[in-house]
Amino acid sequence: MEAFCGSRFWDSNLSVHTDNPDLTPCFQNTILAWIPSIYLWSALPFYLLYLKHNKRGYIVLSMLSRFKTLFGVLLWCVSWADLFYSFHELLQNRTPPPVYFVTPLIVGITVLLATLLIQYERLRGVQSSGVLIIFWFLSVLCAVGPFRSKIMTTAVEDVEGQVNERFRFTTFYIYFALIIVELILSCFKEKPPFFSPVNTDPNPCPELTSGFLSRLTFWWFTSMAILGYKRPLEDKDLWSLNEDDTSKVIVQQLSKEWDKEKLTVKLAYFNMPRQRKSGSGACEAEVLIRHKKHNRKPSFLKALLRTFGSYFLIGSFFKLIQDLLSFVNPQLLSALIGFIKNKDAPAWWGYVIAALMFICAVLQTLILHQHFQYCFVTGMRLRTGITGVIYRKSLVITNSAKRSSTVGEIVNLMSVDAQRFMDLMTFLNMLWSAPLQIFLALYFLWQTLGPSVLAGVAVMVLLIPFNSAIAMKTRAFQVEQMRYKDSRIKLMNEILGGIKVLKLYAWEPSFSEKVLEIRKNELRVLKKSAYLNSLSNFAWISAPFLVALTTFAVYVSVDEKNILDAEKAFVSLSLFNILKFPLSMLPQVISNIVQVRRTWYRSCFQQLEQTEPQMSLVSGNAISVTNASFSWGKELKPSLKDINLLVPSGALVAVVGHVGCGKSSLVSALLGEMEKLEGEVAVKGSVAYVPQQAWIQNATLKDNILFGQAPNEQKYQNVLEACALKTDLEVLPGGDQTEIGEKGINLSGGQRQRVSLARAVYSNSDIYLLDDPLSAVDSHVAKHIFDKVIGPDGVLKGKTRILVTHGISFLPQVDHIVVLGDGKISEMGSYQDLLKQNKAFAEFLRNYALDEDIEEDEPTGTELTAKICPFSPNDSCVLTRELSVISSEGGEFCVFYTVQTLDCGSCTNHLCCVILQVKLTVFWQYMKAVGPVTSLVICFLYCCQNAAAIGANVWLSDWTNEPVINETQHNTTMRIGVYAALGLLQGLIVLISSFTLAMGGISAARSLHTALLENKFHTPQSFYDTTPTGRIINRFSKDIYVIDEVIPPTIVMFFGTFFSSLSTMIVIIASTPLFAVVIVPLAILYFFVQRFYVATSRQLKRLESVSRSPIYSHFSETVSGASVIRAYGRVKSFIDISDLKVDENQKSYYPGIISNRWLGIRVEFVGNCIVLFAALFAVIGKNSLNAGLVGLSVSYALQVTLSLNWMVRMTSELETNIVAVERIKEYSETETEAPWVIEGKSPPEDWPSKGELEFVNYSVRYRKGLDLVLKGLNLQVHGGEKIGIVGRTGAGKSSMTLCLFRILEAAKGEIKIDGVKIAEIGLHDLRSRLTIIPQDPVLFSGTLRMNLDPFNKYSDEEIWKALELSHLKRFVSSQPSMLDYECSEGGENLSVGQRQLVCLARALLRKTRILILDEATAAVDLETDDLIQMTIRTQFEDCTVLTIAHRLNTIMDYTRVLVLDNGTVAEFDTPANLIASKGIFYSMAKDAGLA
Repeated sequence: MEAFCGSRFWDSNLSVHTDNPDLTPCFQNTILAWIPSIYLWSALPFYLLYLKHNKRGYIVLSMLSRFKTLFGVLLWCVSWADLFYSFHELLQNRTPPPVYFVTPLIVGITVLLATLLIQYERLRGVQSSGVLIIFWFLSVLCAVGPFRSKIMTTAVEDVEGQVNERFRFTTFYIYFALIIVELILSCFKEKPPFFSPVNTDPNPCPELTSGFLSRLTFWWFTSMAILGYKRPLEDKDLWSLNEDDTSKVIVQQLSKEWDKEKLTVKLAYFNMPRQRKSGSGACEAEVLIRHKKHNRKPSFLKALLRTFGSYFLIGSFFKLIQDLLSFVNPQLLSALIGFIKNKDAPAWWGYVIAALMFICAVLQTLILHQHFQYCFVTGMRLRTGITGVIYRKSLVITNSAKRSSTVGEIVNLMSVDAQRFMDLMTFLNMLWSAPLQIFLALYFLWQTLGPSVLAGVAVMVLLIPFNSAIAMKTRAFQVEQMRYKDSRIKLMNEILGGIKVLKLYAWEPSFSEKVLEIRKNELRVLKKSAYLNSLSNFAWISAPFLVALTTFAVYVSVDEKNILDAEKAFVSLSLFNILKFPLSMLPQVISNIVQVRRTWYRSCFQQLEQTEPQMSLVSGNAISVTNASFSWGKELKPSLKDINLLVPSGALVAVVGHVGCGKSSLVSALLGEMEKLEGEVAVKGSVAYVPQQAWIQNATLKDNILFGQAPNEQKYQNVLEACALKTDLEVLPGGDQTEIGEKGINLSGGQRQRVSLARAVYSNSDIYLLDDPLSAVDSHVAKHIFDKVIGPDGVLKGKTRILVTHGISFLPQVDHIVVLGDGKISEMGSYQDLLKQNKAFAEFLRNYALDEDIEEDEPTGTELTAKICPFSPNDSCVLTRELSVISSEGGEFCVFYTVQTLDCGSCTNHLCCVILQVKLTVFWQYMKAVGPVTSLVICFLYCCQNAAAIGANVWLSDWTNEPVINETQHNTTMRIGVYAALGLLQGLIVLISSFTLAMGGISAARSLHTALLENKFHTPQSFYDTTPTGRIINRFSKDIYVIDEVIPPTIVMFFGTFFSSLSTMIVIIASTPLFAVVIVPLAILYFFVQRFYVATSRQLKRLESVSRSPIYSHFSETVSGASVIRAYGRVKSFIDISDLKVDENQKSYYPGIISNRWLGIRVEFVGNCIVLFAALFAVIGKNSLNAGLVGLSVSYALQVTLSLNWMVRMTSELETNIVAVERIKEYSETETEAPWVIEGKSPPEDWPSKGELEFVNYSVRYRKGLDLVLKGLNLQVHGGEKIGIVGRTGAGKSSMTLCLFRILEAAKGEIKIDGVKIAEIGLHDLRSRLTIIPQDPVLFSGTLRMNLDPFNKYSDEEIWKALELSHLKRFVSSQPSMLDYECSEGGENLSVGQRQLVCLARALLRKTRILILDEATAAVDLETDDLIQMTIRTQFEDCTVLTIAHRLNTIMDYTRVLVLDNGTVAEFDTPANLIASKGIFYSMAKDAGLA
């Protein structure tokens, strides 16, 4: 080396052991000059490869670019001037050493390369180049040393009066100035490239155009952080997604890779070796071989790896660097302690160590966050990809596949499992990084303490099974608790759904008890897991301490020459702290991976078969089916056999048959939704499909009808007219712009069906498949629709129509009738033909067509059209009273809309404002719920815990300073004893404090839930009419969950991080008081970052959760309506909608990730400053400090970054989640109805004994601010009378019954029953003495017995008697579990008629003197209706019966009939008199053909 340089390469006396260090010229000219060049040349090939693949258009030559190039060329000239100067010297026979030729040559070429790179980047559209910034930065860094030494040399030589090498000095100064200029210039960014596709965006993400430094520190996010701090963020403030993160791009890539993968597997299958063709055994052998080989399924995982792997690997690379860097600081710490011990060391050593610590920490921060950025973005893309692929798949899976996985499971797959993948991405790198970190840490520890380390490691390893046992147990508890939680929510859901019935029957206490019972169990499990959690907290906090204790104890006791000095103690402590993280993470990551693998098996969803469209075109018939059989799945037996069907174009074909004979299956078969087992099916032209249960989208009514077709006003109006929707539109608040809730919740059954029909008519297709569209509508509406739409003169005449129907009256008008029986076509032909054939069909008509001849003369008789078959559970398309539903139930639906519309606009702003003022009062409320004393105790315990921790470490630092006598330290046992005592005390306090906190949290959860439940059972009905159930359920599920399980751990974390940060400050200030000066500015910086972050991140979280649910609701909607979407050929546009919704969600998720990075870098910078100052002040106060104290304060400082970071996050979490307390409080304090029982006002036991009713000048309205529904009613009913109540829709019939039960409270006037004013007694006293059979029968899930008698008041005999009288005895006794027959939710497993009979049985059990019958209309077939009427006539002979009648024939023999009109009494007399007086009643009776 000396020959090369002409001087020594390294001289430690010159460079290290001196107060004024300098480097040898040789070192300066070789190593320092070459470092930047080595960097640039090694980075170049990778960078060029990257540039080649990423072209973003070129950038126009700007002044900036020109200057950069100019200075680059100048630099090249300067470098080569040196080279030529060396040649010049050669010619003058002063031979310079070779280094003066080599170095300028290398530097010159490198600078030239950099200059060329500037231009090449410009042509590839790079706005700011990280590679070059780092290059210029390195150059400046490496030139600073030589620059100083040259100045020093010049100064020295000036004194001596001779200047050597003047030329090289000059060129170096110029070179130095130029590279500084280049560094500054390269920090500015160029204009965006030409031809770049970015400019179409209204709000592009600034990341794409931001400079390298801005990306490195996430500075570009600051604008959003400030905006979010100033005002609540809205959707329009969010940046658009980067092109590479959109669904369109990602799903396309993933699908492509997945298809490739499937293809590879297929090819592998077909290219199997087929050798031995000779001999008889060949075939069998070949089959065997093929079966063995072909077990490889296409692996979706491989497709995912190919799509996202490369991007993820970049993140892994950053992680590797960061892992290595994390071990530099403990080494520096040991150097620092060594420096403090060595009193002769020059001061600059200390400053260099402090600076290096700071630089290392900053680098670690920057790199770590880049790593996280890559991981999170991969996770985000993964979720987008999986969601998109599953969505596309769900639109094409076959029915048999759909049966094997329910809608819920598929939605689950999409939400939970995609989420799991996403969470896994963050930690996937731990799989290799954790073992690496553990290995390195052990290596360095071994070097410090020797074999005693193994003792500490043993403790750690022993703690792993302990921790994982706790985790397993906790998971088991979680599952159990989820079970309770689900059953509680399900019960609440039912209770809120049937709250009106509960109020009418006065059953609230029984149900409230059931909920509280479940809740008690839930909290019991919670308590158990809280015990476990505090144990694991104890393990987590004590682990590092226990490890240190055992290691030190073993180290000191093994050999008394082993001295524990500051260096060993604190370096090993910081290494143990590094070890803590990977050791705790590794088991978690592994269990996560196991979970995801399970998911993966679930994801075999990807492998399900798809439907094959079966459209083959033939002959002139619109539809031809020959010898075909169909089943719902390849493995099931065929539901349709030997079907032969030819339908000529333009024909109207009716399909009839009893329930379950395969009518709907036939329609599905024509749509290609069923598996074709054999035969041919041909369908010619486009298809429109009206399913039996209308599928309605969550969109406006108009959108539902247009369904993606181009709007055409004239056509649209005609369709509305034909489908009898005009009248409905007048009733709906927003007309055809009314938002329809999910599953058409705010339309009645008939309206839904008509909308579904209107959609088909509007689509103007060739073939119409109508699956019983007329069953859900009233008979006169059905007639209108048949005449105007389906029939021979309807809108669809000339189209091919296949109509499944139950209505006999329409059959004479159709061209063909197909009669199905047990999956076969039993007869076909026209109406007349079939009558002539005199087979089953004719028989059927004779039985049911009551007075067909009347039918022809008087069209009004349609009311009596019989249904073809009694209703049965699988036809449960319940026919509802069309508009009457809207009026009678208190404008329930109408109100629903207003709430919905509110929801969209003003509500969100209002919500933010509420969220922004999370006042201290809410925290105070939570503290009150926990118990103020408990709260104070918790704080005190946390203080004690940290005091103990500090005590232990101070003791350790004191121990390390104990003087060494004869190579040993004295009283080591005492030292170890105290250290152990302090540490274990800390652990114990942790145990107690986390335990107290958990108990406090649970008691708070209990009291808040009880108050909420109590209030909700006492809330008046009007509240439930105006509040969507979902919103109330949300309080019971989401908000209670937050209070149960989110807030307590968050508080634990918050306290933990807060106190650990606090104790760090205390320790540092105690050891180096100077530090107090820096704390104020750092605290201010920290506070600002924290405020900005908390405000913004909270709103991003809110926006994200708001935009997440539409993805899933749209998805479940799609799955349930897949057949309709396919029939109309709208698959593509639905996929687009879904992608759009996912992108909308990611738009708010992405800034959320970035906000965490932004925060991390800023907060960790504060932490790094603390490290810097702790080290710096230690160096400054070197003479007054001992090594132990320095070790203590710096090792504390090294840990503080993590606490600071988490503290901000926890503050944010707390502020976000504490809102739940507020929301629950708000709903626990809504107004309540009258008390259930009023002491001293209870009516006598046998009241009402006579059953007399009297209304005195009675008026009522639904809610304040609405009109009166009943106006000044005066009427008297004697005991035992049978009164029929009739009136047009909206006359106030149902309201009258609600008033008797005080569901509605009087506006004025009063009601007396047997002379007792009902307003003066308790609600339950009143309601339990009246009996009602409500209009829609409501059952709760539970046993049949519970549904009849929730309070267990009656004996089995009484119950059986009631069942016998209500004609249910046969059904119930045929069930194996008899009275314990489990009813499913809403009584789904009973037919509607049976449910109605159960309600009758309830009434028979109560048997009070007053019975109110809100007559169920279409739900019950004629037979059941007769049964009910008969039972009532016999069993309630001596009671007062009030019947709200829709079928007048049921009340023709009543004592009197009350006719209501517009809320007043119009007529009140015996039926005979009323008919004679020819009033309103007469006209109604005439309509019904009774007069």
